[in-house]
Amino acid sequence: MEGERMEMGNQKTNINVEVHVKSQSTAKLSVVRTHVLALLRCHIVVFSNCKWTEFDDEFLKKHVESVVLADVTEMPLDLQSCALTIHIFTLNEDGASTLCLEDDEELSAANQWLLPAAEFHGIWESLVYETGVKTQLLDYVTTMIYFSDKKVDSSLVSWNRVVLLHGPPGTGKTSLCKALAQKLSIRLSSRYSYGQFVEINSHSLFSKWFSESGKLVTKMFQKIQQLIDDKEALVFVLMDEVESLTASRNASQAGTEPSDAIRVVNAVLTQLDQIKRHSNVVILTTSNVTEKIDLAFVDRADIKQYIGPPSVNGIYSIYLSCLEELMKCQIVYPREQLFTIFELETMDFAASEVSEHSLYLRDIALKSRGMSGRALRKLPFLAHALFVKTGAVSLVRFLEALDQAVVKHKEEENNLVNSV
Repeated sequence: MEGERMEMGNQKTNINVEVHVKSQSTAKLSVVRTHVLALLRCHIVVFSNCKWTEFDDEFLKKHVESVVLADVTEMPLDLQSCALTIHIFTLNEDGASTLCLEDDEELSAANQWLLPAAEFHGIWESLVYETGVKTQLLDYVTTMIYFSDKKVDSSLVSWNRVVLLHGPPGTGKTSLCKALAQKLSIRLSSRYSYGQFVEINSHSLFSKWFSESGKLVTKMFQKIQQLIDDKEALVFVLMDEVESLTASRNASQAGTEPSDAIRVVNAVLTQLDQIKRHSNVVILTTSNVTEKIDLAFVDRADIKQYIGPPSVNGIYSIYLSCLEELMKCQIVYPREQLFTIFELETMDFAASEVSEHSLYLRDIALKSRGMSGRALRKLPFLAHALFVKTGAVSLVRFLEALDQAVVKHKEEENNLVNSV
């Protein structure tokens, strides 16, 4: 893996180019970079497609899976006016390993991945949020590394290396943590040789023996410390549903939570205060119920980012990516043009023969307001299963089925609410 900046012109619009090299490739990174740069010189102005998976160049065909201009929002893009930072990486395909704490029993305390992991590939692109959320998170960690490199005295300028993502269930908080770690392991590959991602199994740290949970938390962080000690590694620690480890001590003292929970919170806070001294670790946390989290933990979070249901434009983009995938797989066939939301806005949503399918999809997106990203990604499958039932289907027929699936989902939600 390698990241290196190459300028094509004098202005400095920074563009990250992510080059996914095939796992069996033995090509030198410098040679890959040369061929990728030649590819980009053939596409000086990019209008829409910022990802290449098919190549005329025989070398790229043999060694490269894809070339992506990452997180580009401005179109058209003139590459001559950009400074390109090229990141070359391969994916680790080993999958998760289990991190155990006790020698005498199978206590699975965490799952561990080497990054970038094949299992996390594509998650970043699949997550659609309001403009700036993902970029802000990337900028936070980049600044954290920059301040550490510059040896800023953290007692004068404070940061704790903790991110808290909060919001309702199904909005992709856990997936965003995994995608953020994956993205940063690629972007910072010139700084760190590899990434480690540790997902703590919070519930396993609550021991069946009274008062043991705090000790287990300490043991867990001792394991993490061993990973951090390798300064070639960038270590990400995910504490999902963090309220289970950081329940408010006020509630515990009031008798509404077991006293063992106080020991757990104290242990977590102590370990976080120790771990923040290291420059190569990021703590990622999620919560559905922030009011239950101890205020001392909330105060330690540098970023407290709300992750809510997607907007109508976000819903449209999610549906569009689903339909593009179904057309690629010829489940929706033949392939027909669908405009991006940006293109529809440019056309002022004018009705025409070429825009009618896209406008129908936007109407479906409007009906889908309030639904979580998790639910939205399931609906195309349910549309086919419930209302298509056969093999390949035309785009207009699938849109009708998707429309029906949205109506059915809303009805089921209302029935659940009324039955409570």
